[in-house]
Amino acid sequence: MSTTQELKDLFKHGLDLLEEGKIEEWIDGFAEDGVLEFPYPAWGLPTRMQGREALLAQMTMFRDQLKVAFSEPEFYATTEDGLVVATFTADCTLLATGGQYHQTYLSVVRYAQGRIVLFRDFWNPWLVMEAAGGERAWKELLPRMPRS
Repeated sequence: MSTTQELKDLFKHGLDLLEEGKIEEWIDGFAEDGVLEFPYPAWGLPTRMQGREALLAQMTMFRDQLKVAFSEPEFYATTEDGLVVATFTADCTLLATGGQYHQTYLSVVRYAQGRIVLFRDFWNPWLVMEAAGGERAWKELLPRMPRS
């Protein structure tokens, strides 16, 4: 069990790691079989990844293809049994095209013993596709994006 402030600090630290491109360290914050879900992914991206290997495969691409600057999160709920509900924004640049966009996120995260067991992230996939030059350009670009 964690205090609500500890959970807020863990969540904020995770955003800092993502912003700094420290994907491996961010993934270390997940339980061994932790899940990352994007209920509304951009075309061609998975909706659900489970386990650190799957997270690393997807989120390394995030680091290699996207530069983000996150706002301070606004917490709507934090409970001592490990639930965090937060919203935040990001100024984003798609490195492959230089396209920029502003994204709003809503994240619902469940922690257990200080590790993420479920991170459900709601965002607008059309914004990243538009930054790539539109849906058609995104579909052409996605297979050419380097994956580490």
